[in-house]
Amino acid sequence: MAREIVLFIAVSLDGFIAKEDGDLNWLFETEGEGDNGYSDMYQAIDTMIMGKKTYDYVRSVTETFPHSDRKCYVFSSSTQGSDEHAEFVNDDVLAFVTKLKEQEGSKIWMVGGSDLLDSFMKEKLIDEFIITITPHILGSGIPLFKENNPQFNLILQGIRQFGQFAEVRYKVKE
Repeated sequence: MAREIVLFIAVSLDGFIAKEDGDLNWLFETEGEGDNGYSDMYQAIDTMIMGKKTYDYVRSVTETFPHSDRKCYVFSSSTQGSDEHAEFVNDDVLAFVTKLKEQEGSKIWMVGGSDLLDSFMKEKLIDEFIITITPHILGSGIPLFKENNPQFNLILQGIRQFGQFAEVRYKVKE
């Protein structure tokens, strides 16, 4: 059985994952509860995939890389090789992920950002969507989903409230 790709991400009520300049501070202004479901998801994964902008953002806002205990792949068109935290990937998304899903292991967290997520959406590589809706209407910003995606038929797995956050969890219908 192939490993599953999980999208775990927060989004404003009007569908944005960041402000136009990439700012995420609005996320931290919200009253949540505990870790807002993060540890439940994190315990289910052993591998992460993210884009280079997301990786650079995480590195810039944390003193120590918070995911050193997981295998981390970073898609980048400019950086090659690896560093102490991640392996940089320049391969075709579909070919790389197809091979990765066949390897032994737990679920794989598709962290972001929007360009890489769009590639995953176009190739129908997401198996589970865990989307936390924040109590914000940003008006504009970086959208969670870009246009012209294929249709996904989903099955609702659960809804949870964490303070002012609402988490919805869907599996892709086979």
